[in-house]
Amino acid sequence: MVWPFKPRFSKQIARIEITGAISTGTRKRVLEALKTVEEKKFPALLLRIDSPGGTVGDSQEIYSALKRLRDKMKIVASFGNISASGGVYIGMGAEHIMANPGTITGSIGVILRGNNLERLLDKIGISFKVIKSGPYKDILAFDRELTEPEQNILQELIDISYQQFVQTVAEARSLAVDTVKSFADGRIFTGQQALELGVIDRLGTEEDARRWTAELAGLDPEKTPCFTLEERKPLLSRFLPGNRQVSSGIGAGIDWLEFEMSTSGLPLWLYRP
Repeated sequence: MVWPFKPRFSKQIARIEITGAISTGTRKRVLEALKTVEEKKFPALLLRIDSPGGTVGDSQEIYSALKRLRDKMKIVASFGNISASGGVYIGMGAEHIMANPGTITGSIGVILRGNNLERLLDKIGISFKVIKSGPYKDILAFDRELTEPEQNILQELIDISYQQFVQTVAEARSLAVDTVKSFADGRIFTGQQALELGVIDRLGTEEDARRWTAELAGLDPEKTPCFTLEERKPLLSRFLPGNRQVSSGIGAGIDWLEFEMSTSGLPLWLYRP
């Protein structure tokens, strides 16, 4: 029996949101959503990005999946309040990009942070004895300063990651590598500046981006709805009452703390205000 109310995905725009810091959880959710978009044969995808960036590998995997998918459908990225660093990198996977005039974007670059607690540990009389297989096995250890060879190793790692970022932006936006490097020094800029630099195509709201996506797919911009693919929530949480705003705020703080702890010592494509 054919279900009479089956959604007509061919007449809808798929919509995926990427919010907050990009990490493993983001990658898994977005890749699963992109697979669904492909299987349901949506004619177009609206990608809403509101993120300061995140981990390098996860950003690269999402970008690669978008790049493959755009051979089969139209993809438009809409930059929200902020789409910086890794958020920009993911946006490069879209065929077209739109941002608000005041969107905070840019921050094209790589950052790696470690903590040196040596002086604090000395004050409270704590020291560590380390047995290691090689001189660089405890690189970025928090109880001592980096050595010069360690700094060189990490700088080379950062430089390679940075070059990958610059090359991707140059190819996606049809810009010369030297042109991208002229503004890819970690600075942030507005959506209006991004348009002047060639990082985005148009200025507009998410609604403008929806209409543009529909037009590109040959659909009626006045009538074409978006079908948002959201992360599935536990069944119980859908019915429990409570102050969701407070829970949401606390949850966001915990998520950010977990992200900071889990990415300590990792190169990041992340805007850190």
